[in-house]
Amino acid sequence: MQSLRALLPSSGALIAFEAAGRHGSFTRAAEELAMTQAAVSFAIRNLERDLGVPLFTRRHRSIELTEAGERFHADVSLGLMHIRKSAEELKALGSDRHVTLSASTAFASYWMLPRLARFRQDLPCIDLRIQTSDRDVDLRMEGLPLGIRSGRPSVWPACQDALLAAEEITAVAGAGYAESFGLPESNAAIAEHRLIHLEEPFRPVVDWEDWFRDVGVSPPARGRGLLINDYVLVLQAVVGGQGIALGWKHLTDPMVEQGLLIEASDHIYRTGNGFHVVWPSDPPLSESAAMVRDWLLSDVDP
Repeated sequence: MQSLRALLPSSGALIAFEAAGRHGSFTRAAEELAMTQAAVSFAIRNLERDLGVPLFTRRHRSIELTEAGERFHADVSLGLMHIRKSAEELKALGSDRHVTLSASTAFASYWMLPRLARFRQDLPCIDLRIQTSDRDVDLRMEGLPLGIRSGRPSVWPACQDALLAAEEITAVAGAGYAESFGLPESNAAIAEHRLIHLEEPFRPVVDWEDWFRDVGVSPPARGRGLLINDYVLVLQAVVGGQGIALGWKHLTDPMVEQGLLIEASDHIYRTGNGFHVVWPSDPPLSESAAMVRDWLLSDVDP
């Protein structure tokens, strides 16, 4: 079996062939590639010689792909497209313009996405990549510059952090639920309503038992209500009128302002924890990553 190098000794010939086939012209291909028409023609003749089949039918003032040329052109075009896309992504990763932010899906969906238009307006020179996962990845091990993490200050080894928002939790319901079942008349009455529980599989999280304990009310049996393991789905269920859930105010306050959610309690559970912007102590942040960090901490309104 011949090696690929023996079959196709020149990547430049493939690039010239793809451009000539796409334009139907050696001359226009040469203009695109900043080559002479003679150089394009020479590269393609060598490719035809190496493959042993004609790829173009040459006429007086035009060229046309042969049947074999059409098949080969489709494969070459697809291959070069994948190579170009991969090269562009790798170049972006190595560029100072590119900054990756690691965050939960809920933070990305309900905090970051509503602010993206403002981000692009304020930092048009930066390409932001939001990486979500179901658990908090190690920023240093993954080579990531920035992350959003919940907890107390200075608990992330070899990292620095700054407070983005305090952890404040209340009870929220959807307008449809309030119309159908009414809102609880007291914090104790919440226990009689249909509750939506967040069963977070990897991150420690406050649950209804914690919230009722902070209120000073006995929590209902764990079996009552709907259990969901993704906070984005929890809030979608609340908006859809499926019950009452705990609302982390840095995420749900804008939804309350928009009328999508209603606060079902006047009690706010302040855990003493917070949501922090976290970054590795070493190596130092790039200029672009530092700009993103400072933008996040400016608490820009959506």
